[in-house]
Order: sequence, then structure tokens, then C-alpha cells
Amino acid sequence: MATRIYRSINKPIRENPSFEERWRGPDKGLIICWEIGRKRRIESPELAKQAENGELPDLGWKWGVDPKKKTNKKYGSLNYLAEWQGIRGDDLDIDLGEERELICSKSGVKVIYTADLKKYV
Repeated sequence: MATRIYRSINKPIRENPSFEERWRGPDKGLIICWEIGRKRRIESPELAKQAENGELPDLGWKWGVDPKKKTNKKYGSLNYLAEWQGIRGDDLDIDLGEERELICSKSGVKVIYTADLKKYV
């Protein structure tokens, strides 16, 4: 059964959620990643502009294979996708049972965001 994780950008960022709430809840840490992205949007307007323009900048989460390898397709984590949505100022909207494809406007590389960790290798 697929689970959609949705949270409106109009909802306030949570104040001091517990570790359990942040990482072990039904959202599997996606809400905290999105909230981190929302904070980064304020702290780094240039990063926000890159994300708004469709770039997929380095955010610290696995978003693909080794960048030194030449490839047209990479796999990335849903945590990255959640943070990226927050940086853009978008609602958090991720279906855990589906893969989502984005193409980086800067590099042209297609990144497939998935919960299937086996695809990252």
C-alpha cells in the first residue's frame, strides 16, 4: 500500500520535535527534511533560486551516483526530494510507493527519486 506524505507550505515549521517524531514516524523523516529545506530557503536565497529554476544542487543527501562518473541517469533519495521541495517553497508532496523523475536544468541529468535503496549502488 502506497503512502502519500503531504504537508502544506502554509503549515508552520514544527518546534523541537522529538527524535522519534523526526525520523521514525510514518513519514520516514521526510517532514523534517522538508522543514530543513524551508529553513535553508531563508538562509540561502541563491540556493532557493537554483532550486526554483529546476537545478538539483548538492544538499548532502544521496541524489545520485558518484558525480565523477559520466551518466545521463542517476537515482536519488526521497529525503533529497523532500528537502528540495522545501527549498523551492513547495508543499511537501511525496508518494512513498512511486518513483519521481526530475531533470536537472543545469546538467541535463535525469534523477529518479525512489525509496528503493538497492538502486543507489
